Amino acid sequence: MTGPGGLPIAETPPVTTPREAAREAAERELSKPVYHENEPNLFTRILGKFFDWIDELFGSAAGATPGGTLGIIVIVLLVAVAVALLWWRLGTPERSPAGAGTLFGERDRTAAEHRAAAEAHAAAGRWTEAVQDRMRALVRSLEERTLLDPRPGRTADEAAAEAAAALPGHAEGLRAAARAFDDVTYGGRTADRAVYERLRDLDTAVERTRPVLSGPTGAGA
Repeated sequence: MTGPGGLPIAETPPVTTPREAAREAAERELSKPVYHENEPNLFTRILGKFFDWIDELFGSAAGATPGGTLGIIVIVLLVAVAVALLWWRLGTPERSPAGAGTLFGERDRTAAEHRAAAEAHAAAGRWTEAVQDRMRALVRSLEERTLLDPRPGRTADEAAAEAAAALPGHAEGLRAAARAFDDVTYGGRTADRAVYERLRDLDTAVERTRPVLSGPTGAGA
């Protein structure tokens, strides 16, 4: 190409932009909201990916399982039934080992007060609370009769084991009562009328039983 006077002129060199600067410029341009107005939000995208993963998982499992998708559904239902049966049979998993908690709270009540509270709970159908207060009444009664030494921090299992020495005829009932107390207090289980009535009858029987006291003659008091 020639210019005026026939002198050659150089062609205009193309405009070049360094690669890094071009990438940054493109990112700035694409980050403008106008390009993303119709895109799903982050939660929607994550949810979509999750369902895609579930679909792939079931697709892979269906190909490897006899009966395909129907076989997968049957297996899932069988597992759900098995879990439900175990839950029903064993109850709620224990949150702490049995007997790990103390028997009494901070408030110091007499055996009569605990019995009155237990009966009030039972009348209202609050069987769990009724069992708790009846067990406390039983142990407090043993302390009031000096068959147990008053001791803060005593657990239901410890009280039952210590009381069994003076009341051997009720040893099994005391152990069962301690287990019932622990189950409803620390094991997440729910008591019912039958559990409460057994504990109430035990409390009444223990109160009327003459203890076996150790001594030179080995005679009961």
